[in-house]
Amino acid sequence: MLARPNRLTRGAEYKAVVRRGRRCAGAHTVTYLKPAVAEGPARFGFIVSRQVGGSVVRNMVRRRLKALCAEALPTVAEGSEIVIRALPSAANAPFGELRADVARCLAKGAA
Repeated sequence: MLARPNRLTRGAEYKAVVRRGRRCAGAHTVTYLKPAVAEGPARFGFIVSRQVGGSVVRNMVRRRLKALCAEALPTVAEGSEIVIRALPSAANAPFGELRADVARCLAKGAA
């Protein structure tokens, strides 16, 4: 689980990352990375729309993405802001494929 300091909480923060961040598309996710400009912990946000599925499916996908980000937190640069948008295919994707998508995009952003 991601701690409160590691989460984006306001709509304006999401909007800033999506508009100004670098975009990395995968098979099941689209990741937006805004490089570190200030001190502080890396922060993550998740967008899982109704196109992914019903509320149970959306929440399952969100929990999976949160677990992957908590796992990858030590490798992400301090102060970075990341928004991960789940695509409809994420509902049926195996956990390993989601992990590969997220890890590839986070590594790409760290470079």
